[in-house]
Amino acid sequence: QVQVVESGGGLVQPGGSLRLSCAASGTIFFSIYTVDWYRQAPGKQRELVAGITSGGSTNYAGSVKGRFTISRDNAKNTVYLQMNNLKPEDTAVYSCNIHREYWGQGTQVTVSS
Repeated sequence: QVQVVESGGGLVQPGGSLRLSCAASGTIFFSIYTVDWYRQAPGKQRELVAGITSGGSTNYAGSVKGRFTISRDNAKNTVYLQMNNLKPEDTAVYSCNIHREYWGQGTQVTVSS
């Protein structure tokens, strides 16, 4: 059973930075899985923020392009989401999805002064 744990969320001021981590356990196939970060703000639908394939190809939502960077460390079974120049509209619960199948519990990101 694959388990997914996100961490790194918190409260940050506008313009600040956070790095989220998505760690997987219970699988030896992490390196071949696509991993996506999603977010859901109160009253809004969940949206895809960024994704990374096994080969390292990345994609971003237009609203975060140039501010967020997704990366992976297969030796640690972990994917990171570096978030810079955060805006209040980035406030949401951020969740990680592995292989379009396994979800974590999410981590709260709040951007506020």
